[in-house]
Amino acid sequence: MTKTTTMGVKLDAEARERLKQLGAAKDRTPHWLMKKAILEYLEREEAYEREKQQDLQRWQRYQDTGEHLSQEEMETRLKHLADQARMKTAE
Repeated sequence: MTKTTTMGVKLDAEARERLKQLGAAKDRTPHWLMKKAILEYLEREEAYEREKQQDLQRWQRYQDTGEHLSQEEMETRLKHLADQARMKTAE
């Protein structure tokens, strides 16, 4: 089992009331809503940071090698991928 710890979040009265109202409407506790919101935020932001790092690596690789695809080459590759996906769907 994962060890958990308590962390505090300071919210103004309006935000606390909104959490209570939404929790009641969803039949969930304010704690559940906050935990869910934090976990979703972490997933989204971590994915953004991973993509940003990949972009920086791709940019560095381009600067180092000059390798690239023309618009026409990219369109051909994308068309090929779309054709493959349609063939798999048709199976």
